[in-house]
Amino acid sequence: MVYYFKARPEVGDFTLFMGMDKHENEELIKYGLPEDVWFHVDKMSSAHVYLRLNKGQTIDDISEGLLEDCAQLVKANSIQGSQVVDCPLGGFPRKDFRVVY
Repeated sequence: MVYYFKARPEVGDFTLFMGMDKHENEELIKYGLPEDVWFHVDKMSSAHVYLRLNKGQTIDDISEGLLEDCAQLVKANSIQGSQVVDCPLGGFPRKDFRVVY
């Protein structure tokens, strides 16, 4: 089952689609539209997030807040994103992520 979310009102009227595993990610690819922008954690296993742009919009119309929301969504739904790195001062979430879109 592919998940979908509405973006926060303050970043605009957008719909986000997310696949949690390879089967759901394949469904997203299969039914993606040309106006979808794809997000994924670079070189790591993560959810796929598609941002559906509104008609007539381009990638240049994505606000910084919306971009950050999409990046946080793929990071939070990656295997590595939920792992905690051991440290003498206590554990902390991994921060060395790069999101591609």
